Amino acid sequence: MATRGGRAEGCTVLHVDMDAFFASVEVRRHPELAGTPVIVGGAGNRGVVTSATYEARRYGVHAAMPTARALRLCPTATVLPGDMALYSEVSRSVMALFRSITPLVEPLSMDEAFLDVSGAGRRLGDAIEIGEYLRARVFDEQGITCSVGVAGSKFVAKLASTRAKPDGLLVVRPAKAIDFLHPLPVGALWGVGPKTEEALLRLGLRTVGDIAHVPVRTLERAVGAAAGSHLHELSWGRDPRRVVPDEPEKSTGAEETFDTDVDDPAVIRRELLRLSERTAARLRSAGHLARTVSIKVRFADFATITRSRTLGVPTDVGQELYDTACGLFDALGLDRARIRLVGVRAERLVDAGSAAQQLELGAREHGRRDAELAADRAARRFGPGAVRPATLLRQGDARW
Repeated sequence: MATRGGRAEGCTVLHVDMDAFFASVEVRRHPELAGTPVIVGGAGNRGVVTSATYEARRYGVHAAMPTARALRLCPTATVLPGDMALYSEVSRSVMALFRSITPLVEPLSMDEAFLDVSGAGRRLGDAIEIGEYLRARVFDEQGITCSVGVAGSKFVAKLASTRAKPDGLLVVRPAKAIDFLHPLPVGALWGVGPKTEEALLRLGLRTVGDIAHVPVRTLERAVGAAAGSHLHELSWGRDPRRVVPDEPEKSTGAEETFDTDVDDPAVIRRELLRLSERTAARLRSAGHLARTVSIKVRFADFATITRSRTLGVPTDVGQELYDTACGLFDALGLDRARIRLVGVRAERLVDAGSAAQQLELGAREHGRRDAELAADRAARRFGPGAVRPATLLRQGDARW
């Protein structure tokens, strides 16, 4: 069926997925935690798991689960707050490695991407050899593992990488794609969420093979014309989509859900400062400047509003993001409104190397930005939060 042996005739697509990405990067930084359950996510009543090592997953812990529940399932787990600047840095390095193999790289997120390797065969061998080469390079250079699916289409390659986890490679040749697909549960099909899965199960359709052999019109009546036709095509392994290289990142940001609803403007401004500093660090790490700053405010009743402002000069300085975010927040005129979440986002990003940076009249050549760059270097050496604004330090806020 799906094996490594022999050459991968007809396989030109790789799906590469980092294994437990955030958690693996944290274990790399804290080698004493290797082999133990580690959870990356927020603490407190409203904290949510963003990543977990496979040691934690064996207890039923998974992403998007409340951290409190995860700790009930796995009370020996170590919970770490996460460091998006570090994860972004590792992600950029991994994506740069992929692009050294082929220019046809389509990232799906920070930790996974499709690669079309049809043009790399003469230089590096067939798709299996390229997949093994990538796995070895990622481990050697980043100290983390990844899993690779090799197939003739994006859909099958993604399913293959999922079943290769962790730290594996699975090949599904086009001639064997149907044998691979048909025993899988209907939930494995791209686009089948809980509601669609429920509708399919009501019809007695439990496997991909069941879907393949039911009349298309029956599917269309159950889940809609477009979805029914789509699922029928996938059930027979037909996925004509090409690997499309990514567009430049257009925004980045951070947000925080408070443990309890907050109505103190001073607390909210302090959180805006922390989020602005974090967002600025991500901009500098990515080599971007922001032309627009936006904020998000979610109230206790879950009503959400956003406001944005375009800057005169693009920036990657946390203080400038914070000043703009505070101005946007103050302009809302909220009087002791109970707030559940706030966020800061940098938008309309431009490359820092090509952007024309204008110094304000009378501004010092070395100033706030240099201080924040020094803080970045300290964070890389000593960990996130090694250097923070005094306002945050006085409040004893150790989160970053």
